[in-house]
Amino acid sequence: MPFPGGPDPVRRRLLGGLAAAGGVLVGHGALVGLVTFTPAAEGAGLLALAVVADLARCTGCRTCEAACSASNQRVEIGGRFLPGLGDPHLANIRVHSFLPEVDVPVTCALCPDAPCVAACPVPSDERRRKALYRHRRLHTVVNDPVRCLGCRACAAACAQQRGGILRSDPATGHPTGMCTLCGGEPQCALACPFGALSLVRGAVEAGLAGRPPEELAKAMMARWYGAEEAP
Repeated sequence: MPFPGGPDPVRRRLLGGLAAAGGVLVGHGALVGLVTFTPAAEGAGLLALAVVADLARCTGCRTCEAACSASNQRVEIGGRFLPGLGDPHLANIRVHSFLPEVDVPVTCALCPDAPCVAACPVPSDERRRKALYRHRRLHTVVNDPVRCLGCRACAAACAQQRGGILRSDPATGHPTGMCTLCGGEPQCALACPFGALSLVRGAVEAGLAGRPPEELAKAMMARWYGAEEAP
C-alpha cells in the first residue's frame, strides 16, 4: 500500500546505484519511459517527445509535483499571470511511495491509442475534435470545458485500461490531470533536484507508458529487495 512518509535519500542513492548497474527494467538504461509518451509519425518509425523517469534516482521529494502545479495553475495578479503556489494536490504528476522504499512518479502517458479520447461521447465538431482531443503540435490530451458533458467516461476508460491517471473534477465531472508538457518545456523535469526526470526526443519504449505505479513498484522491489509482490 502507498506509504505517506518520505524515503531516505542516502539509502535510495545507494540502492539506485546498484539498480542502475543492473539495468532497471527496459528502456533507456535505467531510464523508464513511463511519464509521458507523445507520438509523432516520421517515416516508418515512431518518434516521441517524452518525459521519462529514472526510478533509481527518484527520492520521493515531490518537487516535481510543486513545479507542475505552479506552472499549470497560474494566478493573475495585476493583469499578469504568474506561477501559482505549487499545491501538490493540483499537480498533473503524482509520486506514489511504497514499502519497501520505492517511489514512482507518474502522470498522463498520452497513450498512442488514447482510450480516454475514444471514450468521449461528444461528436466531433467542424475541426474534427471531440470534447476531449489531441493538441495538434504537442499531441497532449486537451479538454474543451464548453463542450464537455462531465460524464466521466474518459476517466472510467483510463481507470479500466491505464490505471486511472486521468481523474474527474468532483464538482464538474470534467477530466483533470492530463499532462500539458508545459508547452514543450516540462517544469517537473527542469525542477527535479536529482535528475530523475528528463525530456527525451527520439524513439521511446512505448510499452512502459501507462503502466500502473503498483506494477512498476513491484518490478523495482523485485530487483532491489528480492520482494515478489508489493505489500
